[in-house]
Amino acid sequence: MTSIRRIRAARASLVAGATAGGLLLFAGPAFAHVSVQPGTAEKGGYSTIALKVPNEKDNASTVKLELTLDPKHPLVSVMPQAVPGWDVKVEKTKLDKPVQMHGKSIDEAVSKVTWTGGKIEPGQFQQFPLSVGQLPTDADELVFKALQTYSDDDVVRWIDPSKPGGEEPEHPAPVLKLVAKGSTGAAGGHHDDAKDAKKVTATAGDAEEKKSDGGSDTTARVLGVVGIVVGAAGAAFGVLAGRRRRDSAA
Repeated sequence: MTSIRRIRAARASLVAGATAGGLLLFAGPAFAHVSVQPGTAEKGGYSTIALKVPNEKDNASTVKLELTLDPKHPLVSVMPQAVPGWDVKVEKTKLDKPVQMHGKSIDEAVSKVTWTGGKIEPGQFQQFPLSVGQLPTDADELVFKALQTYSDDDVVRWIDPSKPGGEEPEHPAPVLKLVAKGSTGAAGGHHDDAKDAKKVTATAGDAEEKKSDGGSDTTARVLGVVGIVVGAAGAAFGVLAGRRRRDSAA
């Protein structure tokens, strides 16, 4: 193999390696699930949640979402927030036993919410917010069932139950975890605002101090690494150039 061919082969190997590394670096999960955001709420309270719906196809748009609520734990108050470009329909069913809420007897609950008329294009996702309550106190989770319809008439059924400690199903149903009132893991939980403010201020001060102390050191390290890389590149170029001169002389 001549010197020129060896140089070209080396360049091709470097390009191929860089390309492969870039693909591994930027490649993300191929699929995402329909899920509830945030994933937790307080028992016995009210919460604002959102169904996060990603489009998993690259040749079709999501055009419909049907959400069926947990019939074991009916919710008498479910109010969807308007989503631009989408129409929403709320369906209710009669309760076997009326419940009391704010001094009134409620004999029906929301059983299904359907969004139509809009599009979730390939490579995008959409959130569908809901205000829900009163959340049950005798359950640790609410399991929803979601049907995602695409413009090519394909329907993905996100209804498979998840088993604790088991392998995740192919199409898991969205789940809202319910935690005790006042738990720090619940969305919308109550906190001491003054303490939180002090913590935020202290954290910000510590971060600024560390940034100030470590700024020059970080800069020096970066410059050192750049110098090493540049030096290595220069040495490699010198070796290749020397080989080429020797081959030409021969």
